[in-house]
Amino acid sequence: MSTPRPGTAGSTRTCPHCKTRILESAAVCPACKHYLRIDSAASPLAQPLPSPLKVEGIIRQPADGGSSEYSVVVVVTNERGEEVSRHVVGVGALHPNEQRTFSLAVEMFAPTGAKARRH
Repeated sequence: MSTPRPGTAGSTRTCPHCKTRILESAAVCPACKHYLRIDSAASPLAQPLPSPLKVEGIIRQPADGGSSEYSVVVVVTNERGEEVSRHVVGVGALHPNEQRTFSLAVEMFAPTGAKARRH
């Protein structure tokens, strides 16, 4: 996995609030939702695109069942099927009659002013 040069599409930085790796073009951290900068109307920002993927599911533990543990794992692979990243984003347990809702969304942006990057 290579890191793009600053100013190119896909370049990243660390959120000063939550220390999550985010896109350099982000004005708001997608993890902690803190504002990272206030841009003027003349300043180029990443423009949101329609979300290509949104999935939501509910898991309910049966009332007559015991407890179950879960791990939420997100894996990103490239066009060759090679793993780009893998992250455990949550773990926990479900006890009888409990439920959890899991949501996954891929947010896409068209960075304004950033140079395109090709492999």
